[in-house]
Amino acid sequence: MSGRRRRVPCVGVADLTRPPLDGAAGAGLPGDVGTGESEVAMSGQHVAYWDAQAASYDRVTAWAERRLLADARAWVGARAHGRTLDVGVGTGANLPHLVGHADSLVGVDQSAAMLDLARRRARSLGADVELVQGDAAALPWPDASFDTVVCTFSLCCVDDEVAVLRELARVVRPDGAVLLADHVESSAGVIRAGQRVLEAVERRHGERFRRRPLVRLSEAGLAALEHEASRYRLVERVAARRERRKRRD
Repeated sequence: MSGRRRRVPCVGVADLTRPPLDGAAGAGLPGDVGTGESEVAMSGQHVAYWDAQAASYDRVTAWAERRLLADARAWVGARAHGRTLDVGVGTGANLPHLVGHADSLVGVDQSAAMLDLARRRARSLGADVELVQGDAAALPWPDASFDTVVCTFSLCCVDDEVAVLRELARVVRPDGAVLLADHVESSAGVIRAGQRVLEAVERRHGERFRRRPLVRLSEAGLAALEHEASRYRLVERVAARRERRKRRD
């Protein structure tokens, strides 16, 4: 292996390109999680960056995909069921793992260039996937629209991860699953130091390397059912569901 640094960019989802559909507010979530009226997930400047990265994205991330990301995608795919939404679908790297588990597939991303590549991947798989350009912080679907909502390697590059988690909680059905995977703050001190350096360099593109969505779930009305991490906690995967309101006496 050469000494050349391999970047692990996130797939971005950002500025809303069409207004969200109206839905019943709250849908049984604690604290009125929201109805798709959040701030945009990512600035237009950051969206343009991911548009420019699209053509080389799969090639640039191939090393990381094989060694770190693919296992997490397979873990998420095996737990998907029913009508499934992939938020931050990017080039469609999750699709091979979701086909055969989900009854129907929808993907959303802000980057038009990424979506073009996802369409090609869907065609190569012979999969019928609805692909929509939209914002992860203001998803264009009513409350409780999906049995499964997937978001992998995208929460690292949105401006407000909790706002996006709230949208995932809003559009999933009460008995549905929210499935997450991301590179997170490592459990190893030496690696955390490296992550701080990477974050300082790459923050101009909106990337964060020290987030942990698992510890922010409750702020979005979600509760973890299952979670696992790779060695040194470089990648963490989480299966969650909407928290249930306690009944008042």
